Amino acid sequence: MPKEVLSAIQPTGDMHYGNYFGAVQNWVKLQEKYDCAFGVVDYHAMTMPYDHKKLRNNTWELITNLIAVGIEPGNLFIQSLIPEHTELTWILNCFTSYGQLTRMTQFKDKSAKSSEDSGEGFISSGLLNYPVLQAADILLYRPKYVPVGKDQEQHLELTRNIAQRFNAQMGVNYLPVVEALFTPASKIRSTADPTKKMSKSAGEKHYISVFADEARIRKQIRSAVTDTGEINDGAMSEGVDNLFGLLAAANKMEIHGSLMEDYKNGSLRYADLKEEVANALVEISNAFIDKKQALNVDKKALKEQIKHSSAEIRKIAQETIREVKELSGLMNVRF
Repeated sequence: MPKEVLSAIQPTGDMHYGNYFGAVQNWVKLQEKYDCAFGVVDYHAMTMPYDHKKLRNNTWELITNLIAVGIEPGNLFIQSLIPEHTELTWILNCFTSYGQLTRMTQFKDKSAKSSEDSGEGFISSGLLNYPVLQAADILLYRPKYVPVGKDQEQHLELTRNIAQRFNAQMGVNYLPVVEALFTPASKIRSTADPTKKMSKSAGEKHYISVFADEARIRKQIRSAVTDTGEINDGAMSEGVDNLFGLLAAANKMEIHGSLMEDYKNGSLRYADLKEEVANALVEISNAFIDKKQALNVDKKALKEQIKHSSAEIRKIAQETIREVKELSGLMNVRF
């Protein structure tokens, strides 16, 4: 039975509030309404220079984190446990033009960074090809919707184009032309530099882990930048706007409204705003920390649970591959 909603995330280990408020919080809500599958896509982590000694640990760390923040274990799978991802990728490669891949914005951006990080001008062909793997990740489960942000629209459009080309050449209407599911998402920025998004790659002061202890959270919020240069026409500074955004994302709307009134009448004390933001994040993080500690009591059971859910979700992938190979004229297990 195809899934209704499919989304995925790369295994970077820790999870910060940019990740949580920007995507994962919506996943938690979506699974209450739809039949969902959420993948930890470890093959994608290989497209840029990476530490192979940490990849497996990062994958399990992210799985644990996702469950701790509210994702149902039965909705989770690990990409590399399902070989059909790479099999479908090769087939879909043959329905994707080289020109489409070179025009992908993220390829242009990441290829420059990859060349710089490698120190030898090396850009993997996997970086060029990974949008096809991403398309395979989606189409393998034949979902109706994919929750996306604005930065992923181009990739989803490529997925739709690949599906349409496959269907046209095979004379069928099999692979779905997946629809974007635009859900409310908060764009959280670095509290140290609110002109940039919250990111681990920028350094420790530029992100706040959802599993950070109270002291660390309060320290980072107290030191949050508020005024960021000249403000035109009395507009709110990016730093203050980011703090209000964190408060709203944490669902503290009553406090948000009260402090916004103070801001509008000129009586807002930044210290008060920061204290309320810190209180909200500490409350969320403490609950997540407790859940994660409980999960870590029996890591073996957790791993077995995810291996089982991956195997169950794989059944959809196996069915898709059988039918795609049949349609494509390839040899199949039932020949």
